[in-house]
Amino acid sequence: MKAAEMFVRCLENEKTEVIFGIPGEENIALMDVLLDSSIRFITTRHEQGAAFMADVCGRLTGRAGVCLATLGPGATNLVTGVADANMDRAPLVAIAGQAATTRMHKESHQHLDLVNLFRPICKYSTQVLAPEIVPEVIRKAFKQAETEKPGACFIDLPENIADMKTAGTAPLKVQSPTTPAPPEEKVKQAAKILSSARTPMVMAGNGVIRGGASEQLVKFAERLNLPVATTFMAKGVIPWSHPLCLGAVGLQAHDYVACGFDRADVIVCVGYDMVEYHPYLWHPTKDKKIIHVDSLPAEVDEHYILAAGVIGDIGQSLDAIAATARPQEKFSAAPIRKTIANQLSEHAEDLSFPMKPQKIIWDLRQVLRPDDIVLSDVGAHKMWIARMYQPERPNTCIISNGFASMGIALPGAIAARLMVPKRTAVAVCGDAGFLMNSQEIETALRLKIPIVILVWTDSQYGLIAWHQMRHFGRTSHIGFTNPDLVKYAESFGARGYRVEAADQLVPILKRAIADETVAVIDCPVDYSENMKLTEQLGNLVCPI
Repeated sequence: MKAAEMFVRCLENEKTEVIFGIPGEENIALMDVLLDSSIRFITTRHEQGAAFMADVCGRLTGRAGVCLATLGPGATNLVTGVADANMDRAPLVAIAGQAATTRMHKESHQHLDLVNLFRPICKYSTQVLAPEIVPEVIRKAFKQAETEKPGACFIDLPENIADMKTAGTAPLKVQSPTTPAPPEEKVKQAAKILSSARTPMVMAGNGVIRGGASEQLVKFAERLNLPVATTFMAKGVIPWSHPLCLGAVGLQAHDYVACGFDRADVIVCVGYDMVEYHPYLWHPTKDKKIIHVDSLPAEVDEHYILAAGVIGDIGQSLDAIAATARPQEKFSAAPIRKTIANQLSEHAEDLSFPMKPQKIIWDLRQVLRPDDIVLSDVGAHKMWIARMYQPERPNTCIISNGFASMGIALPGAIAARLMVPKRTAVAVCGDAGFLMNSQEIETALRLKIPIVILVWTDSQYGLIAWHQMRHFGRTSHIGFTNPDLVKYAESFGARGYRVEAADQLVPILKRAIADETVAVIDCPVDYSENMKLTEQLGNLVCPI
């Protein structure tokens, strides 16, 4: 058996169902073996799209998504998606072909030191130096990718190694470590702090989703009567409809949710990754007691000094603390929730055009079912979605936040619909981010994967314009022109729609979903609301 065949057998052993990527000269041995494999290979139009698809697969399933490229530019095109997965804690294994080992010692066509290139953006980066080590390399990559905190791993397979024969090797047994139960003394310590707190609250992070602990989080909040805010990436771990839910925190401005942090004397951080929302933004005073509930110890930071750290299985930790701590007598943050709820519906009947961001989000929420998935690209629209789109289920609002990469939403929606085919997947993009990976429309159509792409059009880099106006009162080099997005969609064979009045968006969304194909919706947006929000937050008076 050749190393390439063993490589694919090991991927099958890891229960890999799909690989996203592009064939090349240096990965042809793998590509040939895949023809006889149970693994489905999806040919994408760009390696970045392949990496983003693997990224979202990892987020939704908890198993490593896999992407494949050839050497040189093929591999470097993976970098953004791989870095995004690693920083947002999505399990991913990236594979690249490589030049033969016989020409690595000298200047050589398309050869780069890929292992060192990927090392800073991966948990594990390695090269297969002999055919016999393939099983160990594959097993280690998947184990590292999927073990808390998950992330990206990279494997470089030189073309001559792929063609070599292996002797006496086989895929290794797949084993996953069990997260231990939390120490009893730490549970008691946390419970004692909570029992004596005056105004405690919870901040839930991405780790709650990864740990499958959403149900335990809700029970914990109910048992102790604690208000819960979430990070952008943990939206939906407690339903917005729940009276203890305050929505998401993460704007680098003092929003209404931040009022809860101002008043809190104890903050229970559950599954919180510091990259999601840095502590100096929500704990500038450094005077609150922090309880850290996670599977791993806390990162070191002067704004995140712990009163107690409960390390172990998140769900078990929450159950144990809830069984010991004294419940709060009243929900002190109820006025905050009421204020936020009023803001969500404030523009529900607004018929101004171009549409206000608040109205677009309201309409989108009314159309989608609780388990449908919204994938937000990065741009000005992301800030509005993160602030105002209120999901009812975990992993139904996916936001690139740690790395915050433009271009993820469209390929991500393809992966989402592939992983959960019975749910609608809507990619919400700015016009800039949409055109960064719009070539993957062809991929979706070729594979008959229906997705809806809602494009907020303003012909500029809106988020950068927002920051420039805040800091300097003028914009610099942020404008561009767009093609006719309806004709552009139709040129691929997709459906194209243009919103020309505010009351058209809901029926267009419903029709686009019913089309069961790829649909692109051009929706002009009024981003003058950005500066109005900045002014509003600057003059914000906490409702408690």
